[in-house]
Amino acid sequence: MITLHHAPQSRSFRILWFLHEAGLEHELRYHSFSGKALRDPAFLAISPAGRVPVVEVDGVTLFESAAILEYLVEARAPGLGRAPGHEERGKFLEWLHYGETIAQHLAQLTFHHIVLRPADRSPVVQRLEALRLRRTLEGIETALAAQDCLLADGFSAADIMAGSSAELARRFVPLDGLDRVSAWLKRLTARPGYRAALSADGQAELYLQDFYGLPHA
Repeated sequence: MITLHHAPQSRSFRILWFLHEAGLEHELRYHSFSGKALRDPAFLAISPAGRVPVVEVDGVTLFESAAILEYLVEARAPGLGRAPGHEERGKFLEWLHYGETIAQHLAQLTFHHIVLRPADRSPVVQRLEALRLRRTLEGIETALAAQDCLLADGFSAADIMAGSSAELARRFVPLDGLDRVSAWLKRLTARPGYRAALSADGQAELYLQDFYGLPHA
C-alpha cells in the first residue's frame, strides 16, 4: 500500500494524479494548511520542511515531488517514465524538474496574493513573478511546437509534474498567445487520471478565486 500525505490544491496533487494515472492502490491522509498539523513534531519527523507531499511506500518515507515521482516511476510504473539508456531519459528528467521551476514562481505569487495581508503585499514582486511565470510557460509553448506532450514518445510523469504547475499558473497569468500550452492543458485535464485525482483532491483552502490579477499601477 502507498500512503500519500496530501493537502488540497498543493504540490501533492502531482503525486495524487500520478497514482491515478498509474492505477496504483493508495491511501490518502489529508492535511490542512490551517492550524498546526504541518508543524507538528510527528509530521516534521517525516517532512523536515513541514510540507506535502510525503509518501510512505516499500518501507521508505519520501518527500519532494520529483524524487517521489522518480522513485514511483522506477519501482511501480515504468511506462510513465524513461528508463536509463532511453534516448529521452535526459529530457524526461529535465521536464520533470521543470515543474518545480514553474512552482517556485507560483509560490511567490500565492504568498503575495493570498497569504500576506493586503498592506504587506508587494506589487513589484507580483508583477515580476507573473512575468517570470509567463516565461516558464513560453518555454513549454516552444517545446510543444512539434508534439502533443513534453516528450516526443508521448505522455509521461513529466507532463504530470509540469502540467499540474502550469494548470495552477492559469490563476495568475492569462494564456493569451500560448495556444499550444492551452491545448496541452486541455488534453491533460481531460484525462481520466486527472479527473479522478481532482475528485479526490479535497476541499479548496488556498485558491478561492479563478484568477488573481495584477494590482493596478
